[in-house]
Amino acid sequence: MTAGARKPDDALVRMGEIAAAAGRELVVRYAVRTGLAVRYKADRTPVTDADDAAQAIIAAGLAEAFPGVPVISEESALPGFEARKDWPEFFLVDPLDGTKGFVQGTGDFCVNIALVHGRYPVAGVIFLPLTGELFAGGPELGAWRIPDGESPLSLHPQPVRPEERIVLTSRARRTPRLDAYMAGKPYLGKLHVGGAVKFCMLASGFGQIYPCFHPTSEWDTAAGQALLEGAGGSVRDLHGDRFRYNKPSLENEFFVAGI
Repeated sequence: MTAGARKPDDALVRMGEIAAAAGRELVVRYAVRTGLAVRYKADRTPVTDADDAAQAIIAAGLAEAFPGVPVISEESALPGFEARKDWPEFFLVDPLDGTKGFVQGTGDFCVNIALVHGRYPVAGVIFLPLTGELFAGGPELGAWRIPDGESPLSLHPQPVRPEERIVLTSRARRTPRLDAYMAGKPYLGKLHVGGAVKFCMLASGFGQIYPCFHPTSEWDTAAGQALLEGAGGSVRDLHGDRFRYNKPSLENEFFVAGI
């Protein structure tokens, strides 16, 4: 299958349905507080039975809807670069982005699915289980917020003056590098938000800049980048280049996302 064989807009609808199905499983477990026992993977990142349950739903849904398209997921065995370097398209999945927020009860968690063509995401969905909202978009598609059971709302965040910008930062990830980056730059204030929810806020106009100076992986950002680019924003590395995927290392460089 070639990189242009699948229309991103066709994929987006099904991806949203799959993300929502996984999210419904998560919200049940969150409400009754089951599947919260934390295990730690080799890289010391946390995982729970809820992650595994959401992963199973997404894996089955993608295999049925997109047979033969590879999937890279935080909660599955990761293929080496030699095995994946020539993939024309693939999915990047984080079945439970914000495991810590899920376990701690902060509500900052979501489901991320992105379709990548070559080195760039062309379609992405982020589902917020607690509100039932789906955010979906792509660089050539536009961006939408779809409230639970309602019609899609197109996202067109308006630019603001530098001194009116809201900076989005991770709830528990303040770093000296972030403070140094923002030093001397005008902004109105900061909001602390967990995980990929920050991309949804940027695309909705509830924040204008998200500088990230802590470790992330490709599945943490691909869906958010597709959404944000669909809304007219960008995700760029510290050299100003558009963020790329399917690198030899699946760990991300530091980046700045914004509108």
